[in-house]
Amino acid sequence: MAEQVLKVKDLKTFYRTRLKENVYAVDGVSLELEEGKVLGIAGESGCGKSTLALSLMGFYFPPLNFGGGSIEINGTDIMKLPYETLRTHYLGKEIAYIPQAAMNALNPTRKLVHFAIDILSEHRKDLTKEQMISLTREKFDFLQLPERALWAYPSELSGGMKQRAVIALSTLLNPKVLIADEPSSALDVSSQKVVIALLRKMLNEKLVKSMIFITHELPLLRHVADEIVVMYAGELVEKGTSEQVIFDPVHPYSYALMRSIIVPEEGMKAQKLSCIPGAPPNLKNVPEGCRFADRCAYAIDACRQKKIEIDVFSEGRYKRCLHSVASLRAMYEAEDLPQETGGSVHE
Repeated sequence: MAEQVLKVKDLKTFYRTRLKENVYAVDGVSLELEEGKVLGIAGESGCGKSTLALSLMGFYFPPLNFGGGSIEINGTDIMKLPYETLRTHYLGKEIAYIPQAAMNALNPTRKLVHFAIDILSEHRKDLTKEQMISLTREKFDFLQLPERALWAYPSELSGGMKQRAVIALSTLLNPKVLIADEPSSALDVSSQKVVIALLRKMLNEKLVKSMIFITHELPLLRHVADEIVVMYAGELVEKGTSEQVIFDPVHPYSYALMRSIIVPEEGMKAQKLSCIPGAPPNLKNVPEGCRFADRCAYAIDACRQKKIEIDVFSEGRYKRCLHSVASLRAMYEAEDLPQETGGSVHE
C-alpha cells in the first residue's frame, strides 16, 4: 500500500469581514493523498478551491483565519508547529504551492535567478551560489526552459514560459506534496498540454511525490488526476476515481457540472448542453440543509431541513446527498433534459 503523505481532517477556515462576520470558505473538509497519486479538486469559481489550497499550506494571513481541524504531512500536524518551524522545515520542502494566476506572481523588477537563490539560500545553506544556480538550471532544463530564461526578467518571457518558471521555482526543493491551483487556466490549449505533461513527468520521476490539481474544468482532470473530489460552497460533495466522477457522476451538482461543459470525450459527445441556474449561496448565511438545494432539480423538502452528511456508498466513493445512488441514477435516466422555467439544472 502506498504511503499516505497528506491527511486533512475536518478543516475549517474562514475570512473575517470588516463587520466581524466569519465567512467559512472551507467548512469541514477531509481528504487524503497517497504518494505517487494526483488528487483533483473541481468546482465553480467561488466554491472555496483556492482558499483550500492556501489553507493546506498552514500559513494564515488576515483576513484568512484557521477555524479548526488538522493538516498532517507524513503524520505531523503542521497546524501545531511553531511559525518558524513551519516556514523553514515544511514550506517548499514538504509542501509547495503553484499559485493561481502564476504568470503574475513574480516581481517584475527581479531576474528569475534571484528568486531561485533566495529560496535555496533559505533552505539549502549547504550549497554555494554556483551550486544553487546549477541546481536551478537543471530544473529549468527539465521544464523545457532555455538557459536565457534563468537570467531573464518575467516580462521577457511568454505566458507559457512564465508558468513553467513558477513551477520550477515552486519545486526547487522537490516537495512531497505539490498544490497546483489552476496552473493551466490562463494558457492556450497547446501550452496547457505541455504544462500538464510536465507536471505528470515530475511526478513519474519523483521530483514531487504527490499532487493536488485544482481546476474548474472537471473534464480536464481525466487526463491529470487519479481521484477527484468535487467542491461546492465550502464543502466536498462527491469523491471517486476520475473515470467515475466524469462518466458516472452521482451528486446532482457533479452531474449538472458535467452537463454544463462541452466534453469532446468518446461516449459524451452526444449529450445535450445545459446550464446550472442561479449562483452558489452567500457563505455568510449558508442554508440549513443541502447547500445546493435551491439550484437542484431533484431537491425535496427534506433536503432543506437539516445538514446533509457524507454518505460512503462504496469503497473510495462518497456523496453529500440525501437521495440514494439508485434513485439518483434513475432520475437522471428518466429525465430527457426537458426545458424548465425554474428550479431545474436544465435549461
